Amino acid sequence: MNILLLGSGGREHALAWKIAASPLVTKLWCAPGNAGIAREAECVALDIADHAAVIGFCRTHAVDFVVVGPDAPIAAGIVDDLNAAGFKAFGPTRAAGRLESSKSFTKALCRANNIPTAAYEHFTDAAAAKAFIRNMGAPIVVKADGLAAGKGVVVAMTLDEALAAVDMMFGGGLGRAGAEVVVEEFLRGEEASFFALCDGEHALPLATAQDHKRAFDGDSGPNTGGMGAVSPAPVLTEAVCARVMDEMIMPTLRALKAMGTPYKGVLYAGVMVTADGPKLVEYNARFGDPECQVQMLRMMSDILPALLASADGQLKNFSLRWFDDAALTVIMATKGYPGAYGKGSVIEGLEDAAKIEGVEIFHAGTVAKDGKILASGGRVLNICATGKTITEAQRRAYEAVDRIRWPEGFCRRDIGRQAIAREAGGA
Repeated sequence: MNILLLGSGGREHALAWKIAASPLVTKLWCAPGNAGIAREAECVALDIADHAAVIGFCRTHAVDFVVVGPDAPIAAGIVDDLNAAGFKAFGPTRAAGRLESSKSFTKALCRANNIPTAAYEHFTDAAAAKAFIRNMGAPIVVKADGLAAGKGVVVAMTLDEALAAVDMMFGGGLGRAGAEVVVEEFLRGEEASFFALCDGEHALPLATAQDHKRAFDGDSGPNTGGMGAVSPAPVLTEAVCARVMDEMIMPTLRALKAMGTPYKGVLYAGVMVTADGPKLVEYNARFGDPECQVQMLRMMSDILPALLASADGQLKNFSLRWFDDAALTVIMATKGYPGAYGKGSVIEGLEDAAKIEGVEIFHAGTVAKDGKILASGGRVLNICATGKTITEAQRRAYEAVDRIRWPEGFCRRDIGRQAIAREAGGA
């Protein structure tokens, strides 16, 4: 099969690495790709926001299947347009993808279908939102309704922080994403990521994972797109996973099918495990970044038949096999991220780092120039490792990090700490 993968981040490098290993692949392209993806696929300089150009490429190169990585093309309806042009694609339609692109759509769906989630209200003006916040008190969560690259959520520990977040969003700080705002109760518990491949009716759970959203050690600093991940997530026990499937994933699939917009693709539930059981924090309509990276390392099966079964509505009797080993990834980001950061700094030592047993390095924001690897984004590298335990995977990953020479970069040094505490029986 001829496959086109859309995207350019660490998630897409992990998908490219896994898809390239499939015996079903004749040719793999990635648009636009990055310096790491270029080792697995032919990178093409397509603007993936230009749907006509993507469709034109598919026609010219006899593409059999398009795999959509990021959230923005899904929200823009790339899958709808590809399907209308006669091309098969992995990912939800624009309407089904509202689970991610509209926080208020998802909250209303939860309310209508008794899906456990934080109490909330939806606002279109700052004054009403602020009055609600003053009435509720802090801590409280303020979310931009639209897509904001993982930066549209403010977990406000004080009233002033919450009110400032409302001003920032309605003041245009996040562009159109912040034109409407959802304010919800602060949930206490441990958060983890649950993923299921969906075919419109059936769902196949994937290996669990846990993301680390804050920029700095000890879960301090601003929210980011994610600074590291582990799989499995010990907090998502078999019993908790069964509840997530029964109380969140399946009712959501039934509701979307009833609306005439069945959900096909991967459904990513951010789950807070509270004293009252699991509650939905948010839905995403694609693989996690960086959770995808640790999931791909643990997946024993060929991924391509699973992605095709999702698109074809054939997941009912499908199963996937996973390695027992744990996986962990540490994100190396450019200093300044998630705020302003420089581009073009040189990264050295990648080959040396990759020699460590169990280590795989995925590229997120890199370009190759004159034989050197340069940083070109906020999140730049995913230093991944597998191990018999999360503790072993963590040790290998940081050993690799320490071999990389990149003074302009930084990373958290505590990725996996909650999982390791549970692994050691400390929780």
